Amino acid sequence: MAKKGDNKKNTELALVEEFQVPEVSGNLREIIEEEMDGLNLSFDRIKVPSGGGLAFEVPTEDGDSDVQKELVGIIVGHGPENVYYASEYAGGNEPPDCVAVDGKIGIGSPGGDCSTCPFNEWGSSEDGFGKACQNRHKLFLLQDGELFPLMLALPPTSIKNFSDFMKRNVLKGRRSHEFITKITLTKDKSKGGIEYSKCAFSIVAPLEGAKKEAARTYADSIKPMIKGFSTEQNMPVEEDFSDAEAPEEEEVF
Repeated sequence: MAKKGDNKKNTELALVEEFQVPEVSGNLREIIEEEMDGLNLSFDRIKVPSGGGLAFEVPTEDGDSDVQKELVGIIVGHGPENVYYASEYAGGNEPPDCVAVDGKIGIGSPGGDCSTCPFNEWGSSEDGFGKACQNRHKLFLLQDGELFPLMLALPPTSIKNFSDFMKRNVLKGRRSHEFITKITLTKDKSKGGIEYSKCAFSIVAPLEGAKKEAARTYADSIKPMIKGFSTEQNMPVEEDFSDAEAPEEEEVF
Protein backbone atom coordinates (compact mmCIF):
# COMPACT_ATOMS: atom_id res chain seq x y z
CA MET A 1 0.00 0.00 0.00
CA ALA A 2 1.43 3.34 -1.07
CA LYS A 3 1.99 5.91 1.63
CA LYS A 4 0.64 9.45 1.40
CA GLY A 5 4.17 10.85 1.33
CA ASP A 6 5.10 8.56 -1.57
CA ASN A 7 2.13 9.77 -3.61
CA LYS A 8 3.13 13.38 -3.03
CA LYS A 9 6.72 12.67 -4.06
CA ASN A 10 5.58 10.89 -7.22
CA THR A 11 3.33 13.83 -8.12
CA GLU A 12 6.22 16.27 -7.64
CA LEU A 13 8.56 14.17 -9.76
CA ALA A 14 5.96 13.95 -12.52
CA LEU A 15 5.49 17.73 -12.48
CA VAL A 16 9.23 18.35 -12.78
CA GLU A 17 9.53 15.86 -15.63
CA GLU A 18 6.60 17.41 -17.52
CA PHE A 19 7.55 21.05 -16.89
CA GLN A 20 8.92 22.57 -20.09
CA VAL A 21 11.72 25.09 -19.59
CA PRO A 22 12.55 27.00 -22.80
CA GLU A 23 16.05 26.32 -24.07
CA VAL A 24 17.71 29.63 -24.86
CA SER A 25 20.11 29.57 -27.79
CA GLY A 26 21.90 32.88 -28.10
CA ASN A 27 20.88 36.02 -26.23
CA LEU A 28 17.15 36.01 -25.46
CA ARG A 29 17.05 39.79 -25.15
CA GLU A 30 18.58 40.28 -28.60
CA ILE A 31 16.19 37.76 -30.15
CA ILE A 32 13.09 39.38 -28.66
CA GLU A 33 14.25 42.94 -29.40
CA GLU A 34 14.86 41.97 -33.02
CA GLU A 35 11.43 40.40 -33.41
CA MET A 36 9.68 43.24 -31.51
CA ASP A 37 11.52 46.08 -33.29
CA GLY A 38 9.14 49.06 -33.50
CA LEU A 39 6.54 47.30 -31.34
CA ASN A 40 5.62 47.79 -27.69
CA LEU A 41 7.11 45.06 -25.50
CA SER A 42 5.38 44.54 -22.16
CA PHE A 43 4.84 41.82 -19.59
CA ASP A 44 1.34 40.48 -19.03
CA ARG A 45 0.41 41.17 -15.43
CA ILE A 46 -1.21 38.83 -12.93
CA LYS A 47 -3.61 40.73 -10.68
CA VAL A 48 -4.00 40.16 -6.95
CA PRO A 49 -7.70 40.48 -6.06
CA SER A 50 -9.04 43.14 -3.73
CA GLY A 51 -11.43 42.60 -0.82
CA GLY A 52 -9.90 39.33 0.33
CA GLY A 53 -10.50 37.37 -2.88
CA LEU A 54 -8.82 33.96 -3.14
CA ALA A 55 -8.20 33.73 -6.91
CA PHE A 56 -5.70 35.47 -9.19
CA GLU A 57 -6.71 37.10 -12.46
CA VAL A 58 -4.32 35.69 -15.07
CA PRO A 59 -4.11 37.04 -18.66
CA THR A 60 -4.74 34.58 -21.50
CA GLU A 61 -3.40 34.33 -25.06
CA ASP A 62 -6.54 35.92 -26.55
CA GLY A 63 -6.17 39.07 -24.44
CA ASP A 64 -8.85 38.02 -21.97
CA SER A 65 -8.24 36.78 -18.42
CA ASP A 66 -8.72 33.59 -16.45
CA VAL A 67 -9.34 33.08 -12.74
CA GLN A 68 -6.86 30.76 -11.00
CA LYS A 69 -6.67 29.83 -7.33
CA GLU A 70 -2.96 29.03 -7.54
CA LEU A 71 0.03 29.92 -9.67
CA VAL A 72 2.71 27.36 -10.46
CA GLY A 73 5.98 28.20 -12.19
CA ILE A 74 9.62 29.22 -11.88
CA ILE A 75 10.48 32.64 -10.48
CA VAL A 76 13.08 33.77 -13.04
CA GLY A 77 13.52 37.22 -11.53
CA HIS A 78 12.29 39.49 -8.76
CA GLY A 79 13.09 42.80 -7.16
CA PRO A 80 11.81 45.77 -5.12
CA GLU A 81 9.97 48.78 -6.49
CA ASN A 82 8.75 52.02 -4.92
CA VAL A 83 5.79 53.96 -6.35
CA TYR A 84 4.69 57.40 -5.16
CA TYR A 85 1.56 59.40 -6.00
CA ALA A 86 1.42 62.95 -4.65
CA SER A 87 -2.39 62.78 -4.66
CA GLU A 88 -4.85 59.89 -4.63
CA TYR A 89 -5.31 58.25 -8.02
CA ALA A 90 -8.61 59.42 -9.53
CA GLY A 91 -8.62 57.65 -12.92
CA GLY A 92 -7.43 58.67 -16.37
CA ASN A 93 -3.86 58.43 -17.62
CA GLU A 94 -2.21 59.93 -14.58
CA PRO A 95 1.24 58.32 -14.04
CA PRO A 96 2.98 58.09 -10.65
CA ASP A 97 4.86 61.19 -9.58
CA CYS A 98 7.91 59.08 -8.76
CA VAL A 99 8.98 55.48 -9.47
CA ALA A 100 12.07 53.62 -8.26
CA VAL A 101 12.27 50.42 -10.31
CA ASP A 102 15.14 49.17 -8.14
CA GLY A 103 13.62 50.30 -4.83
CA LYS A 104 16.59 52.60 -4.33
CA ILE A 105 16.68 55.58 -6.72
CA GLY A 106 13.45 57.37 -7.65
CA ILE A 107 12.81 58.97 -11.05
CA GLY A 108 10.33 61.84 -11.13
CA SER A 109 9.27 64.09 -8.28
CA PRO A 110 10.73 64.13 -5.66
CA GLY A 111 13.16 61.57 -7.12
CA GLY A 112 16.55 60.74 -5.67
CA ASP A 113 17.69 58.41 -2.91
CA CYS A 114 14.73 56.44 -1.50
CA SER A 115 16.55 55.76 1.77
CA THR A 116 16.48 59.46 2.67
CA CYS A 117 13.14 60.40 1.08
CA PRO A 118 10.58 61.70 3.61
CA PHE A 119 7.74 60.03 1.67
CA ASN A 120 9.41 56.63 2.25
CA GLU A 121 9.27 56.99 6.03
CA TRP A 122 6.70 55.43 8.33
CA GLY A 123 4.08 57.99 9.32
CA SER A 124 4.28 59.90 6.03
CA SER A 125 0.96 58.59 4.69
CA GLU A 126 -2.30 60.49 5.06
CA ASP A 127 -3.41 58.27 7.96
CA GLY A 128 -0.18 59.05 9.80
CA PHE A 129 0.84 55.39 10.16
CA GLY A 130 2.03 53.96 6.85
CA LYS A 131 4.26 55.30 4.08
CA ALA A 132 3.19 57.80 1.43
CA CYS A 133 5.38 55.84 -0.99
CA GLN A 134 4.21 52.30 -1.74
CA ASN A 135 6.96 49.67 -1.29
CA ARG A 136 6.23 46.77 -3.61
CA HIS A 137 8.06 43.72 -4.91
CA LYS A 138 7.74 42.44 -8.47
CA LEU A 139 8.02 38.78 -9.46
CA PHE A 140 8.46 37.33 -12.94
CA LEU A 141 6.90 33.88 -13.10
CA LEU A 142 7.66 31.49 -15.96
CA GLN A 143 4.87 28.93 -16.35
CA ASP A 144 5.05 25.52 -17.99
CA GLY A 145 5.63 25.64 -21.75
CA GLU A 146 5.77 29.46 -21.97
CA LEU A 147 8.62 31.50 -23.48
CA PHE A 148 7.86 34.76 -21.66
CA PRO A 149 7.18 35.18 -17.91
CA LEU A 150 4.15 36.86 -16.35
CA MET A 151 4.62 39.75 -13.95
CA LEU A 152 3.14 39.74 -10.46
CA ALA A 153 3.27 42.89 -8.34
CA LEU A 154 3.26 41.84 -4.70
CA PRO A 155 1.34 44.27 -2.49
CA PRO A 156 3.15 45.49 0.65
CA THR A 157 1.19 43.05 2.83
CA SER A 158 2.63 40.05 0.90
CA ILE A 159 6.29 41.07 0.91
CA LYS A 160 7.08 39.58 4.34
CA ASN A 161 5.73 36.17 3.25
CA PHE A 162 7.94 36.25 0.16
CA SER A 163 10.92 37.49 2.15
CA ASP A 164 10.56 34.62 4.64
CA PHE A 165 10.12 32.14 1.79
CA MET A 166 13.27 33.32 0.01
CA LYS A 167 15.27 33.47 3.24
CA ARG A 168 14.53 29.80 3.96
CA ASN A 169 15.72 28.84 0.48
CA VAL A 170 18.76 31.12 0.33
CA LEU A 171 20.00 29.67 3.63
CA LYS A 172 19.85 26.25 1.96
CA GLY A 173 21.83 27.50 -1.02
CA ARG A 174 18.88 27.64 -3.42
CA ARG A 175 18.21 30.31 -6.04
CA SER A 176 14.63 31.25 -6.94
CA HIS A 177 14.97 29.76 -10.44
CA GLU A 178 16.15 26.38 -9.13
CA PHE A 179 12.73 25.10 -8.10
CA ILE A 180 9.07 25.19 -9.08
CA THR A 181 7.07 27.53 -6.86
CA LYS A 182 3.39 27.53 -5.97
CA ILE A 183 1.70 30.81 -5.04
CA THR A 184 -1.71 30.84 -3.37
CA LEU A 185 -3.85 33.45 -1.62
CA THR A 186 -5.02 33.75 1.96
CA LYS A 187 -7.44 36.22 3.49
CA ASP A 188 -6.39 38.66 6.19
CA LYS A 189 -7.88 41.70 7.86
CA SER A 190 -6.43 45.14 8.58
CA LYS A 191 -6.61 46.85 11.97
CA GLY A 192 -9.56 48.77 10.61
CA GLY A 193 -11.42 45.54 9.83
CA ILE A 194 -10.94 45.67 6.04
CA GLU A 195 -10.29 42.29 4.41
CA TYR A 196 -7.47 41.92 1.89
CA SER A 197 -5.68 39.16 -0.01
CA LYS A 198 -2.18 38.01 0.88
CA CYS A 199 0.14 35.79 -1.18
CA ALA A 200 1.58 32.58 0.28
CA PHE A 201 4.55 30.68 -1.20
CA SER A 202 5.71 27.08 -1.18
CA ILE A 203 8.09 24.83 -3.13
CA VAL A 204 6.44 22.24 -5.35
CA ALA A 205 9.68 20.50 -6.34
CA PRO A 206 13.35 21.29 -7.04
CA LEU A 207 14.73 21.25 -10.57
CA GLU A 208 17.52 18.83 -11.34
CA GLY A 209 20.12 18.26 -14.04
CA ALA A 210 19.43 19.69 -17.50
CA LYS A 211 16.24 21.48 -16.45
CA LYS A 212 18.00 23.22 -13.59
CA GLU A 213 20.73 24.39 -15.96
CA ALA A 214 18.16 25.48 -18.58
CA ALA A 215 16.32 27.54 -15.94
CA ARG A 216 19.58 29.19 -14.86
CA THR A 217 20.46 30.08 -18.45
CA TYR A 218 16.98 31.46 -19.06
CA ALA A 219 17.01 33.55 -15.87
CA ASP A 220 20.43 35.01 -16.77
CA SER A 221 19.25 35.83 -20.30
CA ILE A 222 16.06 37.62 -19.31
CA LYS A 223 17.51 39.50 -16.32
CA PRO A 224 18.55 42.60 -18.36
CA MET A 225 15.02 42.86 -19.80
CA ILE A 226 13.14 42.77 -16.51
CA LYS A 227 15.57 44.89 -14.51
CA GLY A 228 14.17 48.26 -15.60
CA PHE A 229 10.44 47.45 -15.80
CA SER A 230 7.88 49.15 -13.60
CA THR A 231 4.82 47.16 -12.53
CA GLU A 232 2.75 50.33 -12.42
CA GLN A 233 3.41 51.33 -16.02
CA ASN A 234 4.42 47.87 -17.31
CA MET A 235 7.07 49.63 -19.35
CA PRO A 236 10.73 50.64 -18.95
CA VAL A 237 10.91 53.69 -16.70
CA GLU A 238 12.41 56.82 -18.19
CA GLU A 239 12.29 60.42 -17.13
CA ASP A 240 9.41 61.16 -19.50
CA PHE A 241 6.14 59.57 -18.31
CA SER A 242 3.94 61.30 -20.89
CA ASP A 243 3.09 58.06 -22.75
CA ALA A 244 2.56 55.89 -19.67
CA GLU A 245 -0.53 53.74 -19.38
CA ALA A 246 -3.09 54.25 -16.65
CA PRO A 247 -2.05 52.56 -13.38
CA GLU A 248 -4.09 49.83 -11.77
CA GLU A 249 -6.49 50.71 -8.99
CA GLU A 250 -4.81 50.32 -5.59
CA GLU A 251 -5.55 46.88 -4.18
CA VAL A 252 -3.96 47.01 -0.73
CA PHE A 253 -5.28 48.53 2.47
